[in-house]
Amino acid sequence: MQRTNLTKPGRKSKPKKPKAPNMKPGADAKLEKIFDAIGVPEQKPFTPDEFQLKALSAIESADCLVTAPTGAGKTWIAEKAIARIREKGGTSWYASPLKALTNSKYAEFSNIFGHENVGILTGDRKENPDAPVIVGTTEILRNQLYDSMYLGHDLGTDFVILDEAHYLGDEDRGVVWEEIMIYLPSRIPILMLSATIGNANQIAEWLATIREKECIVVEETRRTVPLFPLFFHPSGTLYPLLAHEGPDEKKTKLYKKVSACIGDKDAHKSSDRRLPRMGEILRVLKAYHLLPAIFFLKSRADCDSAVTFCEDHLIEDPDRKEKLLRRAEELVSQSEHLSKHRHLTHLKELGLGSHHSGQLPAWKLLIETLMTEGLLDAVFATSTVAAGVNFPARTVVFLNSDRFNGREFLPMTSTEFHQMTGRAGRRGMDNIGFAVAVPGRFMDIRHIAKLMGSPPSFVLSQIKINFSMVLNLLLSHRPDQIEDLLRRSFATYMILKGKRKRKAQRLIGNEHKYLWMDFLHHLDFLAETGYVGEKGELTDDGIWASQLRIDQPVMIAEGFRLGIFPESDPALLAAIMASFVNEQEADDRIEKELVSRKLFRALSKVKRGLKPFAKHMEMRGFEPKQLFLRPAVTIYAWVKGKAWEEVLSFSEMAEGNLAMLILRTADNLRHIRSLREVFPQAAESAGKAIELIMRDPVAAFYEL
Repeated sequence: MQRTNLTKPGRKSKPKKPKAPNMKPGADAKLEKIFDAIGVPEQKPFTPDEFQLKALSAIESADCLVTAPTGAGKTWIAEKAIARIREKGGTSWYASPLKALTNSKYAEFSNIFGHENVGILTGDRKENPDAPVIVGTTEILRNQLYDSMYLGHDLGTDFVILDEAHYLGDEDRGVVWEEIMIYLPSRIPILMLSATIGNANQIAEWLATIREKECIVVEETRRTVPLFPLFFHPSGTLYPLLAHEGPDEKKTKLYKKVSACIGDKDAHKSSDRRLPRMGEILRVLKAYHLLPAIFFLKSRADCDSAVTFCEDHLIEDPDRKEKLLRRAEELVSQSEHLSKHRHLTHLKELGLGSHHSGQLPAWKLLIETLMTEGLLDAVFATSTVAAGVNFPARTVVFLNSDRFNGREFLPMTSTEFHQMTGRAGRRGMDNIGFAVAVPGRFMDIRHIAKLMGSPPSFVLSQIKINFSMVLNLLLSHRPDQIEDLLRRSFATYMILKGKRKRKAQRLIGNEHKYLWMDFLHHLDFLAETGYVGEKGELTDDGIWASQLRIDQPVMIAEGFRLGIFPESDPALLAAIMASFVNEQEADDRIEKELVSRKLFRALSKVKRGLKPFAKHMEMRGFEPKQLFLRPAVTIYAWVKGKAWEEVLSFSEMAEGNLAMLILRTADNLRHIRSLREVFPQAAESAGKAIELIMRDPVAAFYEL
């Protein structure tokens, strides 16, 4: 029977919008020579670059700060320096900012130096801690420095490498880098590896001042693989983005046809969907051999949606598809959850993946592994993939010129842009890399063009005072000695020695005095609450509280001191800690049947007990932690053995956020476990809770 379209009386049918014409792959004539250069470079025996040899020579007698583009070969310097230390019978400490990068370096160094000679320390992992080569996170290294200062011992290493040293300027974590540089004994040489930064010499001069030894800057500005910027016209035609013809030049004048296009408002309007036709963009890139590619998108949802918009992008080479299927099955077989992942079919059939912080660490590692091994055509990612993970491609594609910093969208900085373009062009696999700008609602093409030739950003001090720092410094220093330490900060140096020191001093005064006053503010509160004595020394409570090297040490310490934590119940203790580590505002309107009465009473007891202390904090200008029920309910259910999917459904979190809540809760529990001499029952419960929450799919991250 023929089907008839019916409409309600009096209502006109809504006219269909005309379908946008399909993109037709095309390229401007000026790109012919550039595209002819695409290919794999001739394989030659490895020869170190001049900057690599210069850095190795420098570290023999001085500290060294190496700044070079991503992929230039900074890790090779670290590898050879570690080997040289080992030949002399010494030990090395390799510190990195990210657990994923730390795990990657651990595997890499284990292959080079032998598994028995390499250990890893990340908080989540502690393996072979007495090995001659330790790979760990910067926070662990900083904590070891606290311990060595307290015990009066020298740090048990002969060489320290600080990878991603530009994190010194990270707003949230830069203080850890600065503390390490201040506390590290000058007998231990530092090798700092960084993306290009604008004030490397200033950082080196500061270090030379506080460590009383030379810090040599080794700077490499040349990319190993040249970069060429392209403009993707909505019709499917590729144009040079800039007017010059050669790659890596610093001019930023737009190519005339690009300038004409962005002047035409209709030419780059965003489509009705939030994303352009990703499948067709892939088809154009494939036609000109510009794959594999990393697409940098604005949000997690965009990354996930982009994969589903490419269902026609099938893998044509049967051998390559077989390799992808075999490798993917091998990796996901270690986690039942990954084997049921909603994007696994797209990954296997299309050779495409989505990568962002809302996903499980194990899934992100799976994507990184397959991409690095050359088995994927494209990955749709947020900008977080650019920092510190070996994740190369021939092409990077930009669909927006701003970046979310955790609070708001701001124009992309030159450092962020160069980190992202650093993924374009695989050393030894590409003659040339490409950065493609796609016009749209969130894209300022002129800003991208400007960033192509912009110098790297300055790294600014982010040192700040917190309770954990104050407690740990008081373990081994008198207050007047701590004032001297603060005087040695990079912040103070920038004010006193910077090019605009007079203006800076006039505007904000002496930075060391500001830090000192903030330190005294924290010290006074600790004295008022019994963690510090009359002469500025730690009391017995202050000594054990200093071992809580976490975000909320004094509130948690006060909870133990008041006896209001469920110390004998692992599940309840983990749930309470989850409320302390939770970073998101939570909706506490939860169905009653999901909330255990036992848990509700336990959390209510903690809130009531800490209320006077929280008010005292507020009166003294400190912000107490607000404790929400939902994260506690979430972790309680997980510790009690509920299935991942069930816990995820009422947590109202993305998988990656839930995994992070679990991992951070486990980290807090590890610090509580260290209090076994003072709170043995709580320490035992914390240890049991860690075992219960570190299971698949969270623990699968460490098995891949």
